[in-house]
Amino acid sequence: MWRAANLRGHRAASAPSSYGCIMILDSETKAVELPDDHGNELRLWLRLLTCTTLIESEVRARLRARFNVTLPRFDLMAQLDKAPEGMTLSDVSKRMMVSNGNVTGLVERLVESGRLDRRTSDTDRRAQVIRLTKAGRAEFRRMAAEHETWIADMFSDLTPKEVRELMSLLAKAKASARKSAQARRS
Repeated sequence: MWRAANLRGHRAASAPSSYGCIMILDSETKAVELPDDHGNELRLWLRLLTCTTLIESEVRARLRARFNVTLPRFDLMAQLDKAPEGMTLSDVSKRMMVSNGNVTGLVERLVESGRLDRRTSDTDRRAQVIRLTKAGRAEFRRMAAEHETWIADMFSDLTPKEVRELMSLLAKAKASARKSAQARRS
C-alpha cells in the first residue's frame, strides 16, 4: 500500500512518481481519487492543466534534445514566421503574452546566432523591428514540421471525430472562461 504526499509547489506532469514508499500524485489524480473533495468543474480544470503540462513538458524536452532550442525561442520564431516583414518587439510580446524584457533576451540570443535580423522601424525610430533571417526561417520550418508530427503522435489515440468534438468543446469552454473573466472586470 502507498500513501500520497502533497509536496508544496510540486506538480507532477506525468504518471505518479514514487520516491521510496511515498507516491507523489498530480492534482488531477488526487481529484479523481478523492472525488467528494472536488466539483466536476474543478476536476475538468485539473484535467486540462495536467494535459497541458504533460504535452508542454514533452515538447520542451524534444525541442531541447533534437534542436537544442527552448520552447520560448521556438514560440518567438513561430510568431515571426507568420510575419515575413517582421514585427516590433512590443507586438511580439503582446502575441506571446510575455513582457518586453522577456522578449528582449530571446531576441538578443537569436540575433547573435544569426537566426534573427533586427533594425530600427521606418515609422518610429524608438521601435525595433525583428524578423527571421533566411537561415532562421529554414531552421524554424524544419523544427515546425517535426513539432507537428510530435503533436500528432501525442493525440494519435483520438479519432478524427473525437478531435473535432474536443476542439468544439474546448472552444465552448474558452468562450465560457472569457465571458466569466469579462464579467468580473465589468
